Amino acid sequence: MQRKTLLASLCAAVLMQAPVQTFAANAQTYKSELGQITVTTVADGLKQPWGLAFLPDNKGMLVTEKPGDLRLVSAQGKVSSPISGVPKVWAKNQGGLLDVVLSPDFKADRLVYLSYSEEGPDGNGGTAVGRGRLSEDLTQLENFETIFRQEPKLSVGNHFGSRLVFDRDGYLFIALGENNQRPTAQDLDKLQGKIVRIFPDGKIPKDNPFVGQKGVRPEIWSYGHRNQQGAALNPWTGTLWTHEHGPRGGDELNIIERGANYGWPLYTHGINYNGLPIPEAKGKTGTGITGPYHVWEKSPGISGMAFYDSDKFKAWDHSLFIGALVSEDVIRLQFDGDKVVHEERLLADRKERIRDVRQGPDGYLYVLTDDADGELLKVGLE
Repeated sequence: MQRKTLLASLCAAVLMQAPVQTFAANAQTYKSELGQITVTTVADGLKQPWGLAFLPDNKGMLVTEKPGDLRLVSAQGKVSSPISGVPKVWAKNQGGLLDVVLSPDFKADRLVYLSYSEEGPDGNGGTAVGRGRLSEDLTQLENFETIFRQEPKLSVGNHFGSRLVFDRDGYLFIALGENNQRPTAQDLDKLQGKIVRIFPDGKIPKDNPFVGQKGVRPEIWSYGHRNQQGAALNPWTGTLWTHEHGPRGGDELNIIERGANYGWPLYTHGINYNGLPIPEAKGKTGTGITGPYHVWEKSPGISGMAFYDSDKFKAWDHSLFIGALVSEDVIRLQFDGDKVVHEERLLADRKERIRDVRQGPDGYLYVLTDDADGELLKVGLE
């Protein structure tokens, strides 16, 4: 009896230590135009997850939670305790801990970049970006430093953006909201409603379009944006794409050009939430304005974005996936050359607000749901 008890105890201990993929058992299927969609819950219990980054060598995923924590989700779906060393965030309304990306040289420098809202001396907030070194045991960000601050700080809790993208040359692009202060998106002495381009250490490249112009912030790459919550580098062209929330209607997908004005609030496809026109608006487009690549006249409430560039699911090749908070689905855009020719809505039956969409190194899509009990979902195609 003692030997049997000891053997049972040892077996139980081994099973507790073994990395079992328990989330694979809860797979659900949904119909789509291209076949059955499979969805498995990798992790749940996440507090308003916002951004997602994949660590190399199958070490798991870093997930930001808007209230202020950064967590590691293992390949088996285990959620870690909060990673230490994360900066204090201003978790008010839409503000908090937002996006996360790895350094292009992460294997060598182990740097993790975070965007977040921070409070200013006058009680208003703005977006900031910083970086820290992820420890070898994956439990802390060491020597965290702020490399960028949105100035002036004008937000009372709205429209921070913000997504982070490194391009092929190693420049860091930051997609910013206009803090719900509409005219500032056109003010070149302010960083509201802009895309900025900086070096990884926060220094400003000398070839930015407005460098040397009096009264203009040299960080600015493009302007006239509202509230950008999706950004991705097109893997086939190397160009930066972003999308932004319109007001009531007029969500936009934009291809970002150097020095371009995207119009907000002077030109928009949307109206005020009370049904009245935007007071500053002159129309949908105008001279000198770079119009949207694609527009939704009725707002899905877009957030997160991923180009599909994998051999895993051939039917999805050259699609663009975008999360939607209001319509509670994942939007798949299909292209013919450089034109959007078809739109499909996925996972609408789940009725979950989608905050972020990323393509994983395994070719699956990974989706974050925006909820106090948020989920990390793994999405494939049969």
